[in-house]
Amino acid sequence: MKPFFCLLFLLLPVTVWAQSPAFTGPDRSGALESLVNAIADADRQGLRPEDYHFETLAGADPGIASPDIDRLAESAFRDFARDLLTGRIDPLSVERNWPFAPRSGDIDGALARALASGDVAGELVRFEPQTPAYEALIRARLFWLKQVEEGWPPVTTARDHMEPGDSGADVRALRARLVRLGRLQPFSPAVPVDSIVFDFMPAGMPPEYGTDVETAVRNVQQLARLRPDGIAGPATLDWLNRTPQQRADTLRANLERLRWMPDDFGERYIAVNVPDFTLRVVENGDTVRRHDVIVGRVSRPSPVLSARLEYVIVNPWWETPHSLAVNDELPLFRRDPGAVERLGFQVLDRAGNVVDASAIDWTTVNAAGFPYRLRQAPGPLNALGVVKLIFPNPHSTFLHDTPGRERFNELPRALSSGCVRVRDADALAQWAVNAGAAEAADIGALVERRREVRIDITGEIRVHFLYLTAFPDADGSVRMVHDLYGKDPSIIEAMDRSYEDDPTRNTGARPDRALASGAGGGHVGACPA
Repeated sequence: MKPFFCLLFLLLPVTVWAQSPAFTGPDRSGALESLVNAIADADRQGLRPEDYHFETLAGADPGIASPDIDRLAESAFRDFARDLLTGRIDPLSVERNWPFAPRSGDIDGALARALASGDVAGELVRFEPQTPAYEALIRARLFWLKQVEEGWPPVTTARDHMEPGDSGADVRALRARLVRLGRLQPFSPAVPVDSIVFDFMPAGMPPEYGTDVETAVRNVQQLARLRPDGIAGPATLDWLNRTPQQRADTLRANLERLRWMPDDFGERYIAVNVPDFTLRVVENGDTVRRHDVIVGRVSRPSPVLSARLEYVIVNPWWETPHSLAVNDELPLFRRDPGAVERLGFQVLDRAGNVVDASAIDWTTVNAAGFPYRLRQAPGPLNALGVVKLIFPNPHSTFLHDTPGRERFNELPRALSSGCVRVRDADALAQWAVNAGAAEAADIGALVERRREVRIDITGEIRVHFLYLTAFPDADGSVRMVHDLYGKDPSIIEAMDRSYEDDPTRNTGARPDRALASGAGGGHVGACPA
């Protein structure tokens, strides 16, 4: 018996030490209170306090040692920390090819420090994305949550739209909404939205749809990436009628997206925000270039991706994908056989031999058994324009120029087959060559030669296609845009599910999701249409 008691004696201090420090007990009240305060504030980040046992922990007496409360508090700390670190839901549940690996952090170490110091909330803050964008979206969400109880009567009209020259009570309501959004005098659009005093009611508004209303509506449309025609049609009225709760939910979805992303995208990178139709070039944290872009239409969406820029092609040939050759080019050739030569297409048979296109009766060519391969020569009408930037990825997607440059003046610009067309793509290519190529090259001079040239990019330049419907704008304000592909609702719905029963829940057991190496990339050159 004596050895048994000796062993029990040796194990006892270890057991006691492993259970201490804890959240509860005579000297531990600060730790539990700090945790409860942090959980109570979870909604500011779009997370739900009830997912972290808030009511039970808030009702517990921290001065009374309770192993059950300790276990519940530890579970709440770990779940909250993990959700802040890598997201409330698994991004793969809503983005099948999510390209970014989860952010990493030492939850065990943070828990130990929290219990030792009592500053649980301070340790949890460390797991939030450490980016200005995240803080900006939190501030914007807090603002819109304050407006939820204010009441935002919808702008209603008996007509399907309002336009310049109209007048009446519905125009008064439209004016009131534009004033309330800070887009119409007496407030300047430059006034921060959170400084606006909401005391302007429709009854006090003029009834005319004048140039001031038209300008304000056009401004709203431009910012939201809707067609900026100055007419309050169905899409614009839907946007104006979004409630404070809907706006807060949009911010909630985008806070979740930011938790899925790395804090640092690299020293030098290109970032496309698909629903905003914009591209930014960033060096050492500063945006040094901005470009308008055309992205994939709803039926052929541009993907979310992350990859390394590997080379630039000047004066590219366009190897037309079979699906586009059948669905887009064949109908054109049937209507206009001369388009083959006029647009610079070569027709090849299945053996790779060039075929005389003038000898083909396109009306007899069967789409189901299309016997040809199409490729378009470099030139001003080439579907890729004068340059393309290649970053191998699983979607065979790339950046390129376009002969249809007038379409950059349109909104919305969801017009492509998935690849992204860039305004002034030659200037973007010149930046990439200057920043990352081993040898200098003059893109403009190479374009003039009308001969395909490849320039390898040896420096590290990343390309990220992102999908953010709320983000800090160039002036620091948070801007929301139309949810082009309708992705926000699935995130919001998943985040509203019961934590225990949610199949999309982030469990921390995800494999490395980084797909940026381009594995499974397939044939590069598949996009324009």
